[in-house]
Amino acid sequence: MTLSPARVPEIGVRRLTATLYGYSFLDDFVLLYPVYALLFADTGMSLWQISSLFALWSITGVVLEVPSGAWADAVSRRRLLWIGPLLTAVGFGLWVAVPSYWAFATGFVLWGAGGALGSGALEALVYDELDRLGAADRYARVMGRSRAARLVGTVASIGLAGPVFARGGYAAVGAASFLACVLTALTATRFPEHRVRPETGGDSWATTLRTGLAEVRRDRAVRGALLLMPAVAAVWGALDEYTPLLVREIGFAEATVPYLIMLIWAGVTAGSLLAGPAERLGTRGLAALLAGAALALAVGAAARSPAGIALLSLAFAGFQLAEVLADVRLQHRIDESRRATLTSVASLGTELATVATFGVYALLGTGAAHSTVFAVLAVPYLVTALALARSRAATARP
Repeated sequence: MTLSPARVPEIGVRRLTATLYGYSFLDDFVLLYPVYALLFADTGMSLWQISSLFALWSITGVVLEVPSGAWADAVSRRRLLWIGPLLTAVGFGLWVAVPSYWAFATGFVLWGAGGALGSGALEALVYDELDRLGAADRYARVMGRSRAARLVGTVASIGLAGPVFARGGYAAVGAASFLACVLTALTATRFPEHRVRPETGGDSWATTLRTGLAEVRRDRAVRGALLLMPAVAAVWGALDEYTPLLVREIGFAEATVPYLIMLIWAGVTAGSLLAGPAERLGTRGLAALLAGAALALAVGAAARSPAGIALLSLAFAGFQLAEVLADVRLQHRIDESRRATLTSVASLGTELATVATFGVYALLGTGAAHSTVFAVLAVPYLVTALALARSRAATARP
C-alpha cells in the first residue's frame, strides 16, 4: 500500500509524540520523589543541609545548563537525551546504597548534569521535528500533553511510593527509581532526528553560544521571552521540593504524605492539558492566571487544612500552565540553529532564581513555619503579573 503525502507527515508526528509522551512519563516516574526530602531528614540532615543539597542541584544546572544547550545545537540532541537519565540513575543508586550528606550531594550533581543535558535539547528536537513535518503550530498542545505525561508519571510514582515504601523502605523506592531512569534512556534512543548538524570543531559549541547571546541582545522580544521563563518557573519549582515537609507540618502522617502530594500533582496534570486552548490567553490573560495562582498559593498554605491542600493543587496547576505558555512564546521567537542554546539560557535564569529561592526559604524557614514561607513566596508571582499587565498596557498605547 502506498501512503499519500498527507499521511506521511501524520505518521511522523505520531511517532514523535508517542516517543515524547513515553519518555516524559518515564522521566518523572520516580518513586523517590515524594520521600527523598524525608530520606534526607531521617538521615539526620538539618533544614540548612537539605536546602544546601537543593541549591547544589540547581548550581550544577547553572554551571552546565548553557554549555550543554550549545552542545545540543552542535551535536546530536537525541544522544544527550539518553545519556542524561543514565547519570541520574547512578545518583539515585548512591542515595540508597550509602545514605549520607556526601552521597546525597554527589547524587544531586549527577541528577543536575543529567537534567542539563536534556534541558533545551528536548524542546529543540521536538519543535524542529514538528516544524519539519509542517506541524509547528501543534507545539503548545504537544508540549502541554508531554508535561501532562510527566505529571501522570509523577502521580503514578507517588501513588506507588506509599505501598512500595511500606514493604521495602527507601531501598525499594530507590531501586524502582533506578530502573525508571534506565527505561527512560532506552526510550530516548527512539526519538527521530533529521536535523542537519553543523560541522563540529574545537569551538563549535562556543561559537553557537556567542551567536545565540548576540540574538538576545539584538532582539527585545526574545529577551522578554527569556526573562519570563525564570519569573514563572523558579519559585514554584523550588517550593515543590518543600511540599512534603509542609504537608507533614500540617499534621498528616508520613504514610499519608505521598497521597496528598499525588492530589496536588493531579491538579497540575489537568492544568497542563489546558495548554493548547490557553495559548489564546495573551499577555493580559497570562497576568491574570499568575495573579490567581499566587493568591491560591498564599491562601492554601495559610489555611493549614485539607482544603488548603486543594488550593495548593490549583495554584501549582496555574503555575505549570503559565510555564508551558512561557516556553511556547520563547520557541516561537527563536530560530532552529540556536533553539537549544537559547532555551538553555532561559533554563539558566530559572536555575539561578531557584537557587536564590532555596536560600530565601532556608533563611525564612529558620524562624517561621513552612506555611508562612509558602505564603510569602507567592509575592514574586504577583509582581510578575503586575509587570505583564503594565507591559501589555504600554504596548496598547498609541
